[in-house]
Amino acid sequence: MTCYDLHSHSIASDGALSPEDLIARAIAQGVDVLALTDHDGTEGLVAAQLAAQNTDLTLIPGVEISVTWAGGTVHILGLNVDANNATLQQGLMKMRMFRIERANKMAERLEKAGIAGALDGARKYSSDVMLGRLHFAQFLVEQGHAKNISDVFKRFLVRNKPGYVAGEWANLTDAVSWITAAGGQAVIAHPARYKMTATKLRRLITDFKEAGGVGFEVVSGRQHPEEVKNLARLAEQFELLASCGSDFHTPDNAWVELGNLAEFPKSCVPIWSTW
Repeated sequence: MTCYDLHSHSIASDGALSPEDLIARAIAQGVDVLALTDHDGTEGLVAAQLAAQNTDLTLIPGVEISVTWAGGTVHILGLNVDANNATLQQGLMKMRMFRIERANKMAERLEKAGIAGALDGARKYSSDVMLGRLHFAQFLVEQGHAKNISDVFKRFLVRNKPGYVAGEWANLTDAVSWITAAGGQAVIAHPARYKMTATKLRRLITDFKEAGGVGFEVVSGRQHPEEVKNLARLAEQFELLASCGSDFHTPDNAWVELGNLAEFPKSCVPIWSTW
């Protein structure tokens, strides 16, 4: 049986592995089809494509776009995108500019809280094109301000804490349009993670479909079977193609591993059936 993992990250965003090492690990884990979906950028794809050449692994070019919807943040995956598409890259450039602006504000707020050097410290962990909250968290752990990454987010990087800066990301319609302009398929990433009410999640799906979205990540990592069943029912009801992905970031997290996914529901129409 073919193993699909359509959600993963490299050092081109907030992953721990280079694109080359990510490909090697995916092969070692028995993944047959892997999508590299770095946050708000496609810079890791060229290296990943070169690494996947002459192997049995099929690489799907992708991206994960941050979206502000109904006052919160959701993530939209783009699968099988043309990374050279001008519309997509113009949109992603706006996201990168905002990340730079947000990083400067986070550093300023942390300095006011008595933590100096956060911007330069976070840059030590980031790529050249993407600077995010995880990189600040890594710096804060290194400096002894928190015991681990989770502790940082609770104490520093969420609402009403010293380093919090609200995200103003792409709107849903724009994000989906960038993906479709690049020939890709838009997919709602890890929908269960948003902790929405059933009514709000249905609103999100409705808005997403109206914008041209076609997919729903029914399996994300090692989910509980009941959660997978609930998401599968939603995918069926809204006639969305179903996707699956580990959302792999780092080998240090034993709970999230490439290819290590809950069973894919037989009732769903897999997104790869359209490829």
